[in-house]
Amino acid sequence: MALRSIKNVLADAALATPGQFLEWTKAWRIASENGSNESMLGFFSRESGLAEETFLQKLATALEWPFFELSKTAVTAEAQKRIPTKVAFQHSVLPLTFEGNLLQVAVSNPFDSALLNSVQFAAQSPVKFGLAPRGEIEKALKRYYGVGAETLEELDEDEALDLDISPDKEITEGDQEASVIKFVNQVIWEAFKDRATDIHFEPAEDELRIRYRIDGILHQTPMPPQLKRFQAALISRIKVMAGMNISEKRLPQDGRINVRIKGEEIDIRVSTVPTVYGESVSLRLLTRGKIFLGLEKLGFAPAEENALREIVLKPHGILLVTGPTGAGKSTSLYAFLSTINSVHKRIITIEEPVEYELKGINQIAVRADIGLTFAMGLRHILRQDPNVIMVGEVRDLETAEIAIRAALTGHLVFSTLHTNDAPSAFTRLIDMGIEPFLVASSVEAVLAQRLVRTICQHCKTEQRVERDYLLKIGFPADKIETAKFFKGVGCELCRQLGYQGRMGIYELLILTEQLRPLILNRSAASTIAAKAVEGGMRTLRSDGWIKVMAGQTTIEEVLRVTQSEEHMGALVEDLKP
Repeated sequence: MALRSIKNVLADAALATPGQFLEWTKAWRIASENGSNESMLGFFSRESGLAEETFLQKLATALEWPFFELSKTAVTAEAQKRIPTKVAFQHSVLPLTFEGNLLQVAVSNPFDSALLNSVQFAAQSPVKFGLAPRGEIEKALKRYYGVGAETLEELDEDEALDLDISPDKEITEGDQEASVIKFVNQVIWEAFKDRATDIHFEPAEDELRIRYRIDGILHQTPMPPQLKRFQAALISRIKVMAGMNISEKRLPQDGRINVRIKGEEIDIRVSTVPTVYGESVSLRLLTRGKIFLGLEKLGFAPAEENALREIVLKPHGILLVTGPTGAGKSTSLYAFLSTINSVHKRIITIEEPVEYELKGINQIAVRADIGLTFAMGLRHILRQDPNVIMVGEVRDLETAEIAIRAALTGHLVFSTLHTNDAPSAFTRLIDMGIEPFLVASSVEAVLAQRLVRTICQHCKTEQRVERDYLLKIGFPADKIETAKFFKGVGCELCRQLGYQGRMGIYELLILTEQLRPLILNRSAASTIAAKAVEGGMRTLRSDGWIKVMAGQTTIEEVLRVTQSEEHMGALVEDLKP
């Protein structure tokens, strides 16, 4: 379609006067010459002040073309077969249906003659075009064809590709190597865009499954069906990036990749383990800037935040953070260290591994292969004249004994422990073999935490919850009448999940004189918990209910990450924030 007719169509659709068209065209060309890859119609819609969807709807009416809402439109397998993957991705076109020898296709630019000709040539049948936003087409292409489908097709075209890589041979050659690199980069880029914290390459008998962990939940990523054929090449590429030995496939390996995406430095921790059907590879994405949250941004209630600030400024004692893997314990510990980091304090950490480098803090990485364990490192740290020590995890009696000795000899110690709640930390230490009197005299506080997904603010809506159900799950009866509940109905921005992002819920147990006798008498965790609640401790679930009433998360999320508190009997919990 010639430029003259574009001008006329836009004028007929009341989208641009001839003068505006000439002005926008000139500006778009200048932007393109300066490196912008924005499409002409995308640029025009922005200049017109209209959303791209509205702009295209008006344009479709003028052209007498249909406008497709792709979120409500299914792609048939027969239509998908008519357009090669390469053509679909190169021109951002989506085949929808194929009926009666007529192929219906969604495009975002009706004025691109090369696009229209390529589709008609590839389809080998009559084509009916319709309009849809470019971003929606690209999302649908990934959903139906799979992430990186066009890259794998490029690999597929060369039958000479050897996927079994020997130690003395390069991964791939020439274009094949570029395609493998491009595919791995696409997988990492998609994960970063989706805010994923982990990427898992999981080989099975007939497929290579790739899953992303987003907001703590695993989601399978759509992948091209031929992905299994390139398993060896892809995994070898990741191992090369991580500095691993690509010839060693029988033993687990660990490595690290440093990349920059959109100006952000990202550390990727890589782990491989051998499985029946090949090596399983896990990538942990660590964005440097996101870990350094101040104490005020972690979601503590004001009283708890003030109490924690007092504890981290103490000259000695132990502060334990508990919770399962992925509960945000490292984030809390780094926030504590950042709060007290100064030229007047010598802070030394021993971690496995060192996830983030903190300026002004001496960090040691555990290396069990050469005998540098938590216990050994901690023993030598005490000879380094530290004020504050952070131990990645108390996992055995020896480490626990040295940490307690450090606390009793004038050092402030931060560490983590894997227990379900704060009161269980005391019983766990005693079960390890620590004398109760040492536990009672060294531990200052225990912070238990979980991460709950937060409601997507773009599709948040109020919901009605039955009173009987609220009473059944232990929601405070005196709050039911005034409480409002919300949920996310699902939208494109949250992948139809209703959630976007995460926040912490906490249980801070400060060791008081009322609790010490219980620890000395080896009381059960439930007894310690009941006494702590009586003294004002807010449990994980109680803190969760406060976040629910604040409209930040849902009842289902709180129930998902916390355990029942029936063992506390009929104690009334103070829910005032």
